[in-house]
Amino acid sequence: MVIIRDKFLLYFGYFIIFISLYSFLMNESVKIFDTTLRDGEQVPGCKLETSEKLKIAEKLDFLGVDVIEAGFPVSSPGDYNSVVEISKITKNASVCGLTRAVKKDIDIAVSALHYAKRPRLHTGIGTSESHIKHKFNSSREKILNRAVEAVKYSKKFIDDVEFYAEDAGRTENEFLALICEKVIEAGATVINIPDTTGYCLPIEYGKKINYLVNNVKNIDKATISCHCHNDLGLATANSIEGVMNGARQIECTINGIGERAGNTSLEEVVMVLKQHPELKLDTNINTKLLLDISKIVSESMGVVVQPNKAIVGANAFAHSSGIHQDGVIKKRETYEIINPNDVGVDESSIVLTARSGRAALAYKAKNIGFELSKIQLDKVYSQFLEFADKNKEVKDTDLPNIIQLAKI
Repeated sequence: MVIIRDKFLLYFGYFIIFISLYSFLMNESVKIFDTTLRDGEQVPGCKLETSEKLKIAEKLDFLGVDVIEAGFPVSSPGDYNSVVEISKITKNASVCGLTRAVKKDIDIAVSALHYAKRPRLHTGIGTSESHIKHKFNSSREKILNRAVEAVKYSKKFIDDVEFYAEDAGRTENEFLALICEKVIEAGATVINIPDTTGYCLPIEYGKKINYLVNNVKNIDKATISCHCHNDLGLATANSIEGVMNGARQIECTINGIGERAGNTSLEEVVMVLKQHPELKLDTNINTKLLLDISKIVSESMGVVVQPNKAIVGANAFAHSSGIHQDGVIKKRETYEIINPNDVGVDESSIVLTARSGRAALAYKAKNIGFELSKIQLDKVYSQFLEFADKNKEVKDTDLPNIIQLAKI
């Protein structure tokens, strides 16, 4: 009987491993295109020196991003040099340079990407009626021709060409589909569908991606990419809706930094996909490095991460409400859907305030060496509330004095 049981356990173990491996292989990969060093740097006051860009690029490469958009080479000698130097040091990720649908831009970007192991050229043009009429004073036909010519010209030098249809979020779907079809015919390998103004609702953006999947006859020859802005606070939701409808690349930045209200936050979309395995969508990101790179980008750019920022904010795993604290102390998962270790945070934080309860006080007191009985805890809690009502936070260093004043 023992032998039969052991064989059963052995075969059952093999079965579990097989199911896990099968599930993993069935998952589809979503590529992470990081534009911290291009779109992220467009924030006023966030200009980075080449040395700072190189430090961040190395971290991004180690983090596991698939594409690093290193800059807009034609925009300045500094940006050109940064793309050159990032191309030299990047080992795993593709290095991308942005251009307009202008031959000079493309020539300079090609030159800047000379040393890249996996170069990508990112070219495009505005496609919405607003851009066509007011930005270019042009027509749909002329814009379509410029788009195709830019891709064809780019393909003479670099195999991996991404085309962006700027303001695609406000572009009429039929015209957007036509442009996508024609630039794919011209050789585009990735089609970027930007919600440039952050206007789209998630359901609207998802339907737009779905429309392209079902109405661009050669869409199987290219990857659809989401590039969403956060003007209405919907960038992450829109990007997730995009990949749920067939996009397989998300363009994002560390800490969601970027033009105006920012871009899609890398750490948010990555953790949404990680925490929802039912979506069967994976990324190559080593999530344990997220907090570290968040701090590096924040310090380099001089932009403080808001405390309540999802995933990497100082309060993302902090609890001050008594009800929440009691639940987390008993079992972390009662109020945390993410294990803090998964994003590089050492542990959850119990913060003592006037909203804290006895459970949190006893827990913190025990951590510094005070094992309080129920009667002692009642006395100390009364003293604690007096102190807490006069202070925003009660620190561990305050507790010995509070306990002494309680005269237990």
